[in-house]
Amino acid sequence: MKEFFVKTANCMLRYNDFPGEQTPILFIHGLGCASSFDYPQVATQEVLRNHRCILVDLLGAGYSDKPDNSDFNYTVSDHAEYLAEFVTSIGLESFVLFGHSLGGAVALSLATKCREHIDRIILSEANLDRSSIGSTSKYIADFDMHDFLENEFSKLVQDSRTSGNQMWAAALSSWSSKAAYLISKSAVKGEEPSWREKLYSLDCPKTFIFGENSLPDSDMEVLSTHNINIEIVKNAGHSMAWENPKGLAKAIEKGLQTK
Repeated sequence: MKEFFVKTANCMLRYNDFPGEQTPILFIHGLGCASSFDYPQVATQEVLRNHRCILVDLLGAGYSDKPDNSDFNYTVSDHAEYLAEFVTSIGLESFVLFGHSLGGAVALSLATKCREHIDRIILSEANLDRSSIGSTSKYIADFDMHDFLENEFSKLVQDSRTSGNQMWAAALSSWSSKAAYLISKSAVKGEEPSWREKLYSLDCPKTFIFGENSLPDSDMEVLSTHNINIEIVKNAGHSMAWENPKGLAKAIEKGLQTK
């Protein structure tokens, strides 16, 4: 695992960097997840092994530092700001940007900051609009901040364990409760222009991946009308990196072939 010092938060971002000669792929994870937890089995599949795969744990998550007592606000845009500095620091002149769920919103915010370096963008069930009722981020954001940090975060981890969602509980338990709360508030607030509008505005090949078990989804048709390639991962839902890593790697590989 490698480190990158984030000046604005005075702490370390940590990431895996798997070598490869073909176009690098930057992986950004979603809420309650970590790229170091989600994507090693994806990045090491045969179809992706020739690509350099960079797996970042966002600040507040996984093995990265968790600056709870600083002025860092953990918004989607805040994450995108330091990631823009990160990709410059490691010399990514042209790269593929992958984002899952709320990490897709971070990826889209990042893409607008470094458009000239984005070879293509691949999203898996990404947040394109502000979070609404039924989403985990809206559930979290509706709590009082003090109550969530003191009581509800640990309860969410425990409830996830007892309900059978143990993989997510394991990843979520590595998060700062403040990081989970503030990025959820950011997801509910959204951005202007929206992440959807940012996606439509990008002048590069674009792919959106759905898990078969998440369908039907009205966005399949909507996104197709905007010249966005659609891929489906069989035998998987939203947590496709855990449920079918080989299938997700294949969907990413297909996205790499789109024109």
